[in-house]
Parts: sequence; C-alpha cells; structure tokens
Amino acid sequence: MNPLKSVLLHLDPSPRSEVRLLLARELAARHAAQLTALYATAPSLLDLPFAMSHDASGAQPAPEHLYDSRRADARRVFERNGTALPEIAWRELQGEPVAAGVARLALLADLLVLGQHDPNDAHAIGVPADFVASVLIASGRPAVIVPFAGAFTTLGREVLVAWKPTRESAQAVWGALPSLQGAQRIHVTAEASPGEGRADIAELEHWLRLNEVQARVVPHAALPVDEPGEALPSLAADTGADLLVMGCYGHSRAPELVLGGASRTVLNSMTLPVLMAH
Repeated sequence: MNPLKSVLLHLDPSPRSEVRLLLARELAARHAAQLTALYATAPSLLDLPFAMSHDASGAQPAPEHLYDSRRADARRVFERNGTALPEIAWRELQGEPVAAGVARLALLADLLVLGQHDPNDAHAIGVPADFVASVLIASGRPAVIVPFAGAFTTLGREVLVAWKPTRESAQAVWGALPSLQGAQRIHVTAEASPGEGRADIAELEHWLRLNEVQARVVPHAALPVDEPGEALPSLAADTGADLLVMGCYGHSRAPELVLGGASRTVLNSMTLPVLMAH
C-alpha cells in the first residue's frame, strides 16, 4: 500500500487559493495526512504604479504594504478553512524564487496541490506562468493541479488514467495510488504501438490489483496520436471522471521550459483536477 502522509498545498493571493485549500483539506482528512499550506508569491513590478499613486491623505502605499496585505488575506482564508484539521500547518516562503523554493520543499511531500495558471487573474501575478511545470520537473513529486475555474466536490471516485509505458506515466500512477485504492471505477486509455494498447492496460490492471486497488478497470480506445492532449478532456467528460492521471513530459532548457504537446495542452485547458508527475 502506498500511504499518503504529507500534502503540500501552494497558496497565493488568488481567490482560487480557497478552492485548492478545500480540496487539499479533503484529501488530507481522507488519508489522515499532514497538510502544509505554503504561501509563496513574489512582489510584482505591476504593483509599482500603485505605489506611485496618492490616497486622500497624500500617503503612498508601498509595494511591500500591498504584499503584506495580500499575504494577510491569504492567511485569513487559511484560518477560516484550515483549522478544522488536527494536522495542518501554515508556512511562508521567503528569500527564494517562487518555483525553486516550492520545488525544494516539495521534495519531502507525498503529494502537492497546485493551481492552474490563470493569465487573467491579477492577484496571481507574483507566481510565474510556468510555475506548475517548473515545480513538477524540478521536484519529481506528483501534484494535483486544480483548474482556475469550476467547483470540484469529489476527487478520485471516477478516475481517468492516460497510460504510456514511460517513467513519467508510472510516476503519476504511483503518486495516484492512494486515490486509486479508494476509487469506484478507473478508466484507462493507453497510448501504445498498434495492437499493444490492450496488453498494456491488462498489465497495468494486474499491477493495480497487486497494490490493493479493487475498482473496476474500464479500457478505452487509444487517443489520437497527433492530438492526445485535446482528446483527453473530451474523454474525461464522457466517462464522468473527476480526476485525470497522466505523466508530465518536458525538460528545462535555459532560458526556457520545454513541455511536451499533450502536457502543455492539458495544463492550458484543463477542465478537471489533473494528477501529474514528471
């Protein structure tokens, strides 16, 4: 059995932090795991115009005051929703780049809970656009990524696994094992050479049974080779999945992060929580 003992949640000033906190709290409570809420964001240059404006008294709110105010708002969200758990802690990242610092602390977590980047959320400007992929690739830890839109009342009852015979896919399934052990049904689509998909699914099901997964495994046709990332949300909707499990493919190449096509598409257009691992 793969126990889930520690969950690391990323918080920022975005209103979606509360959605992530509620989901992480439910996961931690389900598995009797310790939950750490890590506030990690950077002051943004976009705050500078506010610092140059005057209020009615003529005072100039400095960027650090805006940063402190947003941190206080996030702390209030944490205290309003988090204290019901016996094993929960608040932590703040200081003095490190956001992605690198979160990745470092993620190394000793069993599971991360992160948020999908929302380019239209002004409150999340202190978090890099490639934050999720950077943390996944640098830490190697599995993460549940929560979409920036929608409400999610269940997680892991109906699971869709996008299986490939790769390290990244195996890492994702291993990271999802605590959820798979409690699932009602597991849908699997395997990207493989012609004629091998069903064999891969059968081998995966055998491994799941060895690891105390009792849910029914439902095989599905392989995804289109040319656009697998675009087909996954559609298949997830068809199966009623509340969690997608898949590998994250990519590498860091200065000065940019290079992601595989399916990983990039899913991270940009996800409609349900996605558990990924690199």
